Amino acid sequence: MNDMNNMNKKSSETRRRRRGRRAAVAAGLVLAVGLGVSTQVSAQASVPAPAKAATAAPQSVSGTPGKAVTRVADFYGAYIDAKGDYTDPDAALATALRKHYLTPDFAKRLAAWEKKNGADGVLRAQNVPARWTVTDNGSMGHSHEVVVTLTFGSGETTQKIKLFVLLERYNHISAIETTSAR
Repeated sequence: MNDMNNMNKKSSETRRRRRGRRAAVAAGLVLAVGLGVSTQVSAQASVPAPAKAATAAPQSVSGTPGKAVTRVADFYGAYIDAKGDYTDPDAALATALRKHYLTPDFAKRLAAWEKKNGADGVLRAQNVPARWTVTDNGSMGHSHEVVVTLTFGSGETTQKIKLFVLLERYNHISAIETTSAR
């Protein structure tokens, strides 16, 4: 009988340990998923990935801290993700990104432009692009110009908008124009 009580006691302890491990694993998973989602937001594009062809090479995106083209690409990628999630757009994130990347003076001018034109000033449109490219356009005194090409629509009905984004020497966006400052 003593052996039976010991077996029941061990069995009960084993079940408690398993439940504890399961709870710890579940909590760790929730934390990992939550952290993974929040740290990957700025790196993901809102455009769905095309189906992989058997011979297609993997796509890569790279950047360098401190480079103007990387800074603008990071901003536009995260901003379009925040605005472009049609089921749950994140207005708070879009606002926070503007505060982080734009100079305060430009943010005020952009808000005035948006009020006058009834469109998003960062995108110069009322909707979100399907694709975008970011290209370095070179230094201009203490500033740097980057070209952002936004493609709206799909198939045969696409429209492209080219924006010229000016970064001041402290890597904050000080202008977004439809013509180059050159």
